[in-house]
Amino acid sequence: MRIKRDDLSGSEIRELLQEHLASMKRHSPPESVHALPIEGLCKPEITFWTVWENGELFGCGALKELDSKHGEIKSMRTASRHVRKGVAQTLLHHIIGEAERRGYRRLSLETGSMQAFAPARQLYTRNGFTFCGPFAEYVEDPNSVFMTKELRVEIR
Repeated sequence: MRIKRDDLSGSEIRELLQEHLASMKRHSPPESVHALPIEGLCKPEITFWTVWENGELFGCGALKELDSKHGEIKSMRTASRHVRKGVAQTLLHHIIGEAERRGYRRLSLETGSMQAFAPARQLYTRNGFTFCGPFAEYVEDPNSVFMTKELRVEIR
């Protein structure tokens, strides 16, 4: 698998993000959908990556800078035909590494509390994320779960 920074202009990534938004809307009430549309992902504070193998899109994810020491994982999605192939784990490892390289002390995320989001919560827990309260502009929501991970910061 190859991870590359993506400008969100390709038709494959647009289709995957439409699938992502549709899934979020299917499993969450409208007020609890925090997935960003493509326009929202094209902000300067967001870095977006895609995962490819043999010219096929396997997944995507993004890192949003909340401040100079805190980042947020956004838009993690594995293409439905590539679930359980290690795509999310590979991308999450990449995002954590990038957050550490930037000097972030903490990496946080929001995901759903419903059963459909259980695999995501398990992935994050396996990778050292713990449950926390709302962060940034989020508020308490019974349909949301907030998780965070303290990062290793290299002293230079």
